[in-house]
Amino acid sequence: MILSASGWRKVFAASGNGESKTKEIGRTNECLCALIAKTFAQYITVKTEKKSPQIVVARDTRPTGAKIADIIIRTLLGCGIKIQYLDIASAPEVMAYARKLDGFLYISASHNPVGHNGIKFGLNDGGVIPGTEAKKLADSFREKCSATNAKDHANMLMNAASEKEVNQVYKNSPKFKKTALEEYQRFIRTVITGVENTKAQDALFAQIEQAVQEKPLAVVCDMNGSSRAACIDRTFIETNGLHFTSFNNTPGDIAHAIIPEPENLVYCAQKMQELQGMGMKDVLLGYMPDCDGDRGNIVYWDEEDRMAKPIPAQEVFALCVLSELSFELWKRKQEKHPSAQPLAVAVNCPTSMRIDEIAHAFNASVFRAEVGEANVVNLARQKRDEGFCVRILGEGSNGGNITHPSSVRDPLASIFALVKLLTVRDTLQKDSSIRKGLFHLWCEESGQEDLYRSDFTLRDIINSLPKYTTTGVSEDRAVLTVTTEDKSRLKLRFQRLFQNEWEKRKDELQEKYGIVSYDAVTTNGLTQKENTQDWCNGTGGLKVRFFDADSKPVAFIWMRPSGTEPVFRIMCDVKGDSPNQEASLLEWETSLIKKADSI
Repeated sequence: MILSASGWRKVFAASGNGESKTKEIGRTNECLCALIAKTFAQYITVKTEKKSPQIVVARDTRPTGAKIADIIIRTLLGCGIKIQYLDIASAPEVMAYARKLDGFLYISASHNPVGHNGIKFGLNDGGVIPGTEAKKLADSFREKCSATNAKDHANMLMNAASEKEVNQVYKNSPKFKKTALEEYQRFIRTVITGVENTKAQDALFAQIEQAVQEKPLAVVCDMNGSSRAACIDRTFIETNGLHFTSFNNTPGDIAHAIIPEPENLVYCAQKMQELQGMGMKDVLLGYMPDCDGDRGNIVYWDEEDRMAKPIPAQEVFALCVLSELSFELWKRKQEKHPSAQPLAVAVNCPTSMRIDEIAHAFNASVFRAEVGEANVVNLARQKRDEGFCVRILGEGSNGGNITHPSSVRDPLASIFALVKLLTVRDTLQKDSSIRKGLFHLWCEESGQEDLYRSDFTLRDIINSLPKYTTTGVSEDRAVLTVTTEDKSRLKLRFQRLFQNEWEKRKDELQEKYGIVSYDAVTTNGLTQKENTQDWCNGTGGLKVRFFDADSKPVAFIWMRPSGTEPVFRIMCDVKGDSPNQEASLLEWETSLIKKADSI
């Protein structure tokens, strides 16, 4: 089992096949579930200083989820924990609802294949527990698994609760599920509008509804049997004036691979193409969530090419950052006493440098953490404590966005970030002045006023983004298998090989790509070290940035051992439409890592 701050994951299918759709998990995994539940029960009892904390338990739609949930419910009850069981629920729904209780235990392996499963833990701050706390849980769990009586202990834990108690949890489940959906719907309104005042929320949603009455907008969703098939998506989207079409709607009907990357967004694109062919010309946006429903990447209708096109993950995040920064500026321009808080964005280390350019246009700072949603969330909290307004954060390398006050990615936040870009347009004020809309503000702030036109489409917005070529996270090229267990040693070898080859290749790099210098950046948790001479940072992220003659960054290569899968992840980001340069630099990185691994 991989134990990371983002979640604990393994193949739970009894067969050991990661692609299996069996419901059975086998006796060993049953014992592990009991020890997991006991570990969290002890942790949250100490953390809350309550004899009987009350938590949310829920699962995504993987076949093994029901069995895992049953064992966890029985064990938690036996440990004195009060449970509100939602059965199938999305991660954003669970984390929004848990704010009213003491915490949550969520059963999911996110975007991993269907035979995998796992656990996410959290308190009532809306996100997963931070890395330092996650380590305490992991150490406690390992200790229990290593005990000589581990199996007997697990069997005792599974049978500690009475059947009456267990049956009552299942009986109450529909009631709590209904309450959770209502709470989530209230919360997502705050996330999208950035205000808690319901009148101000109503005003923005009324503006959106008015805009889509004038120019209808329909959204298509490939639910792929995910937890969002049992969520608020249809109700919420239709309530705000948009049309909604979905397919693969039955929870658990996982029709194809789970990860919402371009190779799986094709099904949503095909549906949009089909609906457009039937005359539904308002079908302009689509999305596909992963199994736990916190990540959803986007498909859009290109009105010029008459084609539905997936948007790469880094561009999805870039669009959301553009939207939320321009939305914050739009609000401040209308306020009598606008906030003076400096704007900032928190991202992970491999997020494309296009974000830095977008942020610079709005005079916003960019702060980077190690890969892992918990790291980015906690970095954003740290920067808010320092006085920054961090409206949006996320892992651009995976797509999707986290919009404050949420602490988890949410496809509804992503969809409505784009909806705001398309609907919050220039308006005529009572004094005959023009209040510029979000896209107009972006064009103005980024020095691209010539790109703005009143009848703009999403294609126009995408074309206005800074141009970068970036390795996709799900590409075969982005994943390496290495045998060296000591990742610091591997990075030390890589550093020596790179520095030697730099001396041989620097003239070629300058001639071909205008690269004249480099530096190294490491990330561990919330800490980023720039221009470091020590590349040996264990399991953290390592980035080599390349600079031109003006000392401006024009590319980077990046590497990190995955915290949730047994692989080594790499990528390259290059300024401009430069696929040959991206391929060349990534190939160089790959060859050096393989050589370092073989020494």
